[in-house]
Amino acid sequence: MPTSEKSMQFLEEHIPELAQSAVTQAYWQALASGNSVLESANGMIHEVFPDGTRKLVKTTTPPSNVTMGETRVMR
Repeated sequence: MPTSEKSMQFLEEHIPELAQSAVTQAYWQALASGNSVLESANGMIHEVFPDGTRKLVKTTTPPSNVTMGETRVMR
């Protein structure tokens, strides 16, 4: 059955929220199954365990802001 342009646009508009929902579900499923997960925030990577404890794994440089359309060259 062909999908109309209008319904295709509607579905595409909801991709970010569907992706966020899938990531959140995977996060909680990993913890519920007894595994740890990694979280990155403010230039730090933490391992989060099912009991809620957190362990610093690595400190990184914080992400840099990039203006839309800006080109950067790594040297």
